[in-house]
Amino acid sequence: MRNPYDVLGVPKGASETDIKKAYRKLAKAYHPDRNAGDAKAKDRFAEANSAYEILGDAGKRGQFDRGEIDGDGKPRASGFEGFGGFGGGGGARAGGFGFEQAARGRGAGGPGGGGPGGMGDDIFSHLFGEAFRAGAGGAGAGPREPAKGDDVAAELSVTLEQVASEEKLRLSLPGGRDVDVVVPRGVVDGQVIRLRGLGAPAGRGAPGDALLTIRILPHPRFTPDGADLRASVEVPLEDAVLGGPIRVPTLTGAVEMRIPAMTGSGRTFRLKGKGLPKKDGTRGDLFATTAIALPDAEDPALTDYAKARRAARVG
Repeated sequence: MRNPYDVLGVPKGASETDIKKAYRKLAKAYHPDRNAGDAKAKDRFAEANSAYEILGDAGKRGQFDRGEIDGDGKPRASGFEGFGGFGGGGGARAGGFGFEQAARGRGAGGPGGGGPGGMGDDIFSHLFGEAFRAGAGGAGAGPREPAKGDDVAAELSVTLEQVASEEKLRLSLPGGRDVDVVVPRGVVDGQVIRLRGLGAPAGRGAPGDALLTIRILPHPRFTPDGADLRASVEVPLEDAVLGGPIRVPTLTGAVEMRIPAMTGSGRTFRLKGKGLPKKDGTRGDLFATTAIALPDAEDPALTDYAKARRAARVG
């Protein structure tokens, strides 16, 4: 696969937020539901999903940046720094293994020789597998891998409460297969998760994958902002004027929060760790914005207050 940074169109130093935005834009544009029958869109969609699987995970992103894994998330082969190149000076370096050293021997085809059955064949067959054997023996010399089954698309709608609790959910895949899935940490609306081996079967080949699109349902109170949540909290006028503790609802139950005296509408308070789970195991925050609730016009206390104000003006 291409460099995942190039696939998502972001620089190497891009922030987590920018990576999420770029991924969601591509996933929306090339989603199979919007591009039925378009093979190129399907490939771009799968490519964007694979790129986000690496760059959306801090651990895998670090491994890719350090050259430990490739664009498909597979470990890169190590120990080749000892090869001296294919030009002059191809002998072994200290601690390494030179190309010339691997290929030469006591004679072509003999023990340690560079011919078929010799050391050169064995060492490169070990390093590169059947690809080397097929190349050395000509077309069709090595066994071909059976074709893989087709990928299937599925969709899972979840509530914010289910995301917050990392709940295990039952999912029905195309073909009538039911599986249990856990809502992953750090999931965003529209994210596609690859469930390997849960796609269409393919005879002797490996089955395809299931591409699961996560849809986060709208919530009547909370609005997600990445792993953070935003909500409006109604504060009685008396509490806003005098200050003190108020009850603030969260996805895991109401908590107490203290506000200062003379708090006005539109003031935002931060409740740490009351947001959604992140990939690293921590949680986002809840940002509660106050909305002052005026008392009922027929409230006796308000009526007495109005009478007192009126009397003060007359006096």
